Amino acid sequence: MKKYIKYIAFAAALQPLSSCSDFLEPKPKGLDLESNYYLNQQQAFNGLIAVYDVVGWQGGNLTTKVGAMCAASDDHLGGGEGTGDKTFTSLSDYVLTPAIGPQEDLWKKGYSGIFRANTLLQKLPGVPMDESLKLRYTAETLVLRAYFNFDLVRLFKNIPLLNETVSPDEMYNITQAAPEDVYKQIEEDLLAAIAEPNLPNTVPAATEGGRITKGIAHALLGKVYMYEKKYAEAAAELKEVNGTPGQLNATYGYKLIDNFGDLWKSTADVKFNSESIFEVGYTSTSAGGWSCIACTEGNILNIMTGPRGYTTKTANAPDYISGWSYFPVTKSLFDAIHYDPRYKYTIANLDSLKQYGIADYTPGAQNTGWFLEKFAGRKSNTPVGAAGAPELNYPQNMYEIRLADTYLLEAEALVQTGTDQARADALLNAVRARVGLGPITATLLNIKNERRLELAGEGHRWFDLVRWGDAAAALADRGFVAGKHEILPIPLNELNNTKLEQSKEWGGTK
Repeated sequence: MKKYIKYIAFAAALQPLSSCSDFLEPKPKGLDLESNYYLNQQQAFNGLIAVYDVVGWQGGNLTTKVGAMCAASDDHLGGGEGTGDKTFTSLSDYVLTPAIGPQEDLWKKGYSGIFRANTLLQKLPGVPMDESLKLRYTAETLVLRAYFNFDLVRLFKNIPLLNETVSPDEMYNITQAAPEDVYKQIEEDLLAAIAEPNLPNTVPAATEGGRITKGIAHALLGKVYMYEKKYAEAAAELKEVNGTPGQLNATYGYKLIDNFGDLWKSTADVKFNSESIFEVGYTSTSAGGWSCIACTEGNILNIMTGPRGYTTKTANAPDYISGWSYFPVTKSLFDAIHYDPRYKYTIANLDSLKQYGIADYTPGAQNTGWFLEKFAGRKSNTPVGAAGAPELNYPQNMYEIRLADTYLLEAEALVQTGTDQARADALLNAVRARVGLGPITATLLNIKNERRLELAGEGHRWFDLVRWGDAAAALADRGFVAGKHEILPIPLNELNNTKLEQSKEWGGTK
C-alpha cells in the first residue's frame, strides 16, 4: 500500500488506468497540484472520472480481475506462453506466494480507486457548483468506494479500511481492519447512495453509459449481502433490481435481452443493453501503447484469450485473431456445457477446427484445445488505422453485473431462506428460457449449475465456489488448500516497512 496511496500531485491521481464508460472522455492534462484543483464544477467532474477510470483498470502484468479469477477457478487454467509466465499459472496451480501471482496488481487497483474516491469525497463539500450535482457525484463516489472495498475484502480479507486520504507521513502506520468492519462500511456507503434523491434510476446509454445508478447500488448491495450470507436482505435488494422475472423493470429499465450470443458483441447497439447493470466500457480509439498498458482504453482480454498462432485453412473458418492463449477452458467446464445452448458462445473448440482442417493454432502453456469464445478477439473487431498498439485497443465491453447474475442470486437467496419457491423457480427458469431450455425446480444444486453455465468466463466462478464452501472440493486436484486459498496473500511489497500483517492463512499473524 505504501506504493499506491502516496500520491501528492493530483495529476498522479488522474492518470488514467483504464476505460470505464462512454461518458469518460475529458482527460485532464498537465500537472495540477491538489491544492490548486477542485475549484469548479468541471474539475469536480474530472475528479469523478478519475474514480471511475479505475473500475476497468488493467495492470502492467496484464492483470484483470476477470482474468485472475478465471485462472483461479475450476473452469480455466492460467495458460499463456510457457512455464516462465507465472502471473496466472501460479494462481491456477495454487503455487502462488506473497511475491508471485496477480495479487499485487489487484491490491493496486483497489487502493488506487479508494484513494481517488476519498480525495473527491474530501474535496466536494468545498467546490462551488450546482448542489444537486454535488450530491449526485457524492453518491456515485460512495458506490465506487464500496465496489473497490468489496473486491479487496473478498480477495484479501484482512485489509486497511481507509475512509479519508492518507498523508505520506502516516502511510507506514496504517493497520488492517476487521473484515466485518469493512463490510459494515460497504453497506453504509451503498445505503447512503441509495437514499440520495439525486442519484438517478437510469442514465442515457449513449452519453452516460456505465455511470452509477440506483439500480447498480441495489445490485451491488445484494451481492454484498450474499457474500455475508444475509440472504433475506439480499433477496430484498435483488428483487428491487429484478422486478418481475422475464419482464421489463420499469423503474431501472432492466430486461434480459433475447439472444444470449448478442451479449458478447462489441457493436454500439449492444453496449449498455437492457441486461447490463454495471458495465465497463472499452474503446479502440485511445491510442494505448506498450509504454503504459494500464493507460490503454482497450480490452486486453480480447488478445489474451485468443488461440496462439491462429491460422485459417478454409474460407469458412472463424476470424479469430492470433492471441496469447491465456485462460484455456478445462475439461470440467467443457463437459458441463458441451450440450448446452450457450456452448457455442462460450467455448472456442480449436482442437475440433484443427481436426477437421478448418484452422490451426500453436498450443501454449496448459493447453486444452478449448478457449474462451466470449472474449476471443476477432479480425472483424480489430482496430484498423487507429494509433497505438492494435492488440491493446479492442473495444468489447465487460459486465461487472448483469441481470442474469442478479436473477440467479435472488433465486439462491430465496432457496437459502426457504421463502417464495415459486419466485425462485421463475427467476431461474427465465434465465433458462432465454436460451431455449425447459423449466426446472430452483434447488441450490440447480442454481449452482446454472450460474456456472450462464456466467462462465466472466470472473464469478471462483467467488461462487468460495462463498458456497465448494472451492476445496472443486479445486483439490489443482493444489487448493482449504483454510488457505480462499483468500490471496497480502502482497509482499505491501508488508515491507509497514504495520500491515500477513494473514494467518498465509503464515502471518493477522
